[in-house]
Amino acid sequence: MKKVLAFLLAALMVAAMFAGCGSDKTETPTAAAAGGADEAPAAAGAVKLGMSGPLTGGAAVYGTAVKAGMEIAVEEINAKGGLQLELNCQDDEHDTEKALNAYNTLKDWGMQVMAGPVTTAPCNVVAAECANDKIFMLTPSGSGASIIEYGDNIFQICFTDPNQGVASADYMATHDLGTTIGVIYDSSDVYSSGIYEKFAAEAQVKGLNVACVEAFTADNKADLTTQVTKCKDAGCDVVFLPFYATEAAQVLTYANTIGYAPTFFGCDGMDGILTVENFDPALAEGLMLLTPFSADASDEATQSFVAKYQEKTGIVPNQFAADAYDVIYSIYQALVAGGVTADMSASEINDILVAQFTSMTFDGLTGTGMTWQATGEVSKGPMAVVIKDGTYVGAE
Repeated sequence: MKKVLAFLLAALMVAAMFAGCGSDKTETPTAAAAGGADEAPAAAGAVKLGMSGPLTGGAAVYGTAVKAGMEIAVEEINAKGGLQLELNCQDDEHDTEKALNAYNTLKDWGMQVMAGPVTTAPCNVVAAECANDKIFMLTPSGSGASIIEYGDNIFQICFTDPNQGVASADYMATHDLGTTIGVIYDSSDVYSSGIYEKFAAEAQVKGLNVACVEAFTADNKADLTTQVTKCKDAGCDVVFLPFYATEAAQVLTYANTIGYAPTFFGCDGMDGILTVENFDPALAEGLMLLTPFSADASDEATQSFVAKYQEKTGIVPNQFAADAYDVIYSIYQALVAGGVTADMSASEINDILVAQFTSMTFDGLTGTGMTWQATGEVSKGPMAVVIKDGTYVGAE
């Protein structure tokens, strides 16, 4: 009996030794365990950043660009040592219900900061949740003015729709792009209609000759031939297209078919048109758009990012990728400056980030000297780019 007891005691001691050896190791849940779709690996104890966007579907060109841009930033930051970041990317397919499901998945995973969503409509539903849950939200490309109205912890790094509309009219007025302007816009989309409304008001102030305005909706956007034909018949030598690249590709394709070659002018939603599936990028030659980023910029930061993005994806990064990269770095700057540690709650981090973003200045790929108002709106200057020889170059 004594031998048996001695054996049992020895076994217990050995088990205790092994338990002690493993007690200081913290397991970080994997994306699969948390229900995540894509999670960038990081050391245990990292601050958890959630992103959602259209990774599949018609708007995937935006979501995949954001995902890749964020992943590059996270990899760079984690390689520095010090504070680590962990990124979990969810697919919302540019759908509000799926965006809400993605948010709940990220929240269950333990998200501490929301780096998204990507498009305006999903941003609206997620912003309401982030405001209620006190989770700081910084969207790379949700530009609707309504997004930041949900709470004082909702921020944008992209231009708001009203600013894009005003800036587009101002650019046309000061650069003499043409004498007769046509507009085609999506009246069912908050992004497109928001830009158009401000453009129309500013165009009137600037005395621009807007001769043709044609709308479409989500229900009839599969055929935009009528809208293009009416702009041609009105003699428009400039056509403003404040909507996304997928529909814009259709416009440019049909315009080429009927021999119509005005100056087409878009906003940030146009970025990515060169990679739209089944679209001939040669048809985008001469297309102009306002954007905060140009991949042909000569500064070292831009060229480094472009090289890494091309190595990762095989294509030149667009403005969405650059804004996403800046989202991660601006959050990182604020986390470090605010003394954030990974064991803090989302609510604690939220308060620190709000204080930092409303007082700090940030230099990124999409602007230098960026600041944020208490409303969450960013202040930075746009630039015009033109597509030349299959790439974006500065228009100035």
